[in-house]
Amino acid sequence: MSSPRIGIYGFTGCAGDQLMILNCEDRLIDLLGAVDINSFAMAKSDNQDGELDVAFVEGSISTEEQLKHLKDIRSRAKILVAIGTCACWGGPQAMKLEEGGFEDRYRGVYGDVKIEVSKAFEAQPVDAFVKVDMKMPGCPIDKTEFLSAVSKVVAGRHPYFYKFPVCTECKWKENPCILIEGRFCAGPLTKAGCGAVCPSHNIPCVGCWGPTDDLNVSGEYKLLAEKGYDADEIIQKIKKFGGAGVAKLVKNLDREREEVRK
Repeated sequence: MSSPRIGIYGFTGCAGDQLMILNCEDRLIDLLGAVDINSFAMAKSDNQDGELDVAFVEGSISTEEQLKHLKDIRSRAKILVAIGTCACWGGPQAMKLEEGGFEDRYRGVYGDVKIEVSKAFEAQPVDAFVKVDMKMPGCPIDKTEFLSAVSKVVAGRHPYFYKFPVCTECKWKENPCILIEGRFCAGPLTKAGCGAVCPSHNIPCVGCWGPTDDLNVSGEYKLLAEKGYDADEIIQKIKKFGGAGVAKLVKNLDREREEVRK
């Protein structure tokens, strides 16, 4: 039997997830021996555009050229996995979703010059355009989780990703609750999987793994407002990494935000 064919691709983002894959070091050799890496521009030059068993896609989509490439990847892949917070939720570049004003922000950066490379639009996650079979969050992804997921996917099994928030990992490690101490912590809103690395060093969670499945934005908002945080600051922090995962939920907080301001 031929080895499973996989492709690893990157769009708008920092490429940190692809770097994390390369950082698998000695275990990367085992991966290369188990699969046929059809395409991985960061790691090899002889890339191909053939049929794929699994495509791993990093980064949000923000140009027409990227969208064309993404649709081509989807058409060739049996399974498409979004890897990293940008691919799953849009990342920090998608924090203004549902607010409008993209054209004004774009001109604020580039001015009125005519850019002919590819037309840009508001950055959005991969599943805004094509079917995504599974999401592997992280900023960047965890290399152990990636290797485990690859082994399961190529074997025809669905990997398990945590559905609960970072707070659960904090409890496992018996960390004191930073939020109860009065500091802004996004742990209750953030998907677990990082091992609560920031709270374990007494640093509030910033939400970089994206929104958890059972999201209570309103509850977090009210709690922080009661602790004296500015309404706009709360919204800004909730949207920083949540992107498409929280955009519509945050819009519903407008009324509560006005009440806090009063």
